[in-house]
Amino acid sequence: MGKLAVGFIVTTAFLAGAFLWYTAEQAFYEPVVFQPGAEVRLVVLATGAPEAILVNDITGTDATSSPIKFRACFTTPHSLAMLSETYQAYPDAEPLFAPASFDCFDAAEIGKALETGEALAFLSEPDIQPGVDRVVAVFGDGRGYAWHQLTKSLKD
Repeated sequence: MGKLAVGFIVTTAFLAGAFLWYTAEQAFYEPVVFQPGAEVRLVVLATGAPEAILVNDITGTDATSSPIKFRACFTTPHSLAMLSETYQAYPDAEPLFAPASFDCFDAAEIGKALETGEALAFLSEPDIQPGVDRVVAVFGDGRGYAWHQLTKSLKD
């Protein structure tokens, strides 16, 4: 009788863990369809309005279950010098981890690069949803990443 009870507990725990993993990593996520010519926008210093930048090879994932599940990867020909002189920086950028199936987005690498100055973060879309900003980070070699981040008002 004890073996049966233990087997039931282990099986239930395994199934619950598999369900939790699936809902966190696979369920709800869908590829993002970007509007051609306006895939990535950054806020212009002079006007305070977002404008599209040139990007290539863009791919993204998002889920309707949460406003902060958006992630995107792309490349851009723009230099960091041009971007930093033209667009608004985002000083408190904290990339969020992406599902394992979206392997082009490495939050740890992006975060470390932001800390060392290898990459710079910019405001893409302020309040894309209430209390959520879209943030873009660009590396010196042109690799770019985007994600949604809670604003300070929701973090405090």
